[in-house]
Amino acid sequence: MYSKNKGCYRNNHLQVCMSGILLIEDDLTYSKVIRKFLEKNSFSVTTAITLKEAHLALKKITFSLVITDYRLPDGTGMELLEYCNVNLPDLPVILITNYSDIRTAVRSMKLGAVEYITKPINPDELLLTVKEALSIPKQVISSQKSTKTAGESYFVGESLQAQNLEKQINLVAPTDMSVLVLGESGTGKEFISKRIHQKSLRKDGPFVAVDCGALSAELAASELFGHVKGAFTGAVENKTGHFEAADKGTLFLDEIGNLSYEIQIKLLRAIQERRIRKVGGNKDIPVDVRIIAATNDALRDSASTGSFREDLYYRINEFSIHAAPLRERTADFDGILSLFLQQSNEKLNKHVTGLSEEVSTCFKKYPWPGNLRELKNVVRRAVLLTGEGEIQLDAIPEELTLPPTAIPETQPDQEHQPEKQPITSTEDLRGSFEDQERALIIQTLESVRHNKSQAAKILKMDRKTLYAKIEKYGIYS
Repeated sequence: MYSKNKGCYRNNHLQVCMSGILLIEDDLTYSKVIRKFLEKNSFSVTTAITLKEAHLALKKITFSLVITDYRLPDGTGMELLEYCNVNLPDLPVILITNYSDIRTAVRSMKLGAVEYITKPINPDELLLTVKEALSIPKQVISSQKSTKTAGESYFVGESLQAQNLEKQINLVAPTDMSVLVLGESGTGKEFISKRIHQKSLRKDGPFVAVDCGALSAELAASELFGHVKGAFTGAVENKTGHFEAADKGTLFLDEIGNLSYEIQIKLLRAIQERRIRKVGGNKDIPVDVRIIAATNDALRDSASTGSFREDLYYRINEFSIHAAPLRERTADFDGILSLFLQQSNEKLNKHVTGLSEEVSTCFKKYPWPGNLRELKNVVRRAVLLTGEGEIQLDAIPEELTLPPTAIPETQPDQEHQPEKQPITSTEDLRGSFEDQERALIIQTLESVRHNKSQAAKILKMDRKTLYAKIEKYGIYS
């Protein structure tokens, strides 16, 4: 049964509007709050709680933006992002996540998400992010999902480690050697690659960045080498691939370990022979391209086990560079922070002067699992909330203020749990009970993939009570 309401109709959990924003969030209370806030700011919003419902909505309605939670009852927001990359490449996607999934959030940016925001969501940050996403031209979004450029400032650093990195860049840049950049997600591997290009003899040529993790197995060959009209269903015109686009310049292949074995063979041939053949084409095209590849995988191990071609590994690894994680760059931290503060002030038109002593202490103790991308996101949000003066504790995510042991990721094995102390007072009893209840709620939520309704049934409490306890114990999912 459908009921009309302000240009919308409702079918079970799926509320459908004629156009606007698609919001996928299985926490109905959270979803309702976000929807009402966005509608108050003149956006029309469609809500869904599962991937299946989201796919149904995307097939029936044209949206301007997708906002999706990472954890969903039947999958993840990352799966929806990959679906949009293939089927709706010009549709911007914003991922909602929490700090236990921060590495996933960073990875989502590589796969084409325009931005990620973390729970608990700040309304000003949400509104700014939505407006920025909607202001990006569709052709730019489509292009960025497969081809990106690192146009922001590069920070060299003053530490011995940073200076050694710069020496390596200066050494290899003037050559035509293939370079493999290694490092965790968010460590700036693309910035390093762009730096090599800018210092090379090819600096006046194009720098084309491709996220291999965002290339589907079906379309990877077309994206890399191009195709001719009629090569396959949907090939309505000739397409220039990334190799041709990077001719006389540099082709940056990020997360190269994600390429299928078949594409690895074609890539090896293109690099060795400096010639490509478009999908459906019958002639070879000469290309003059320098290859810089990057990965956060143990590519050497993949080559030794056969999941990545060993001959391709040695071809792209004529020279290797390691991008250090942020937690190991303590001597450069203040400089990187100052750069992000300056950029955020300029972009948001704010006048933040720095960090308070308490926030500075938190920043230096926090391990930054999302590396540079996470730091930049936290600074941007804090600058937005602060406006002017120093950033205070209430402007940064709570997770940064907690000791590492207080951030729950997985439950410890029973044998590793600390020995329980005898309970000597009513307060001790209450504390012991709350610790056990908190652990039980976390365990139940994880067992049902964070489906709040199902968790409430298992715990034999209503959803309102469960939400109250989740907030009380600081459980974010």
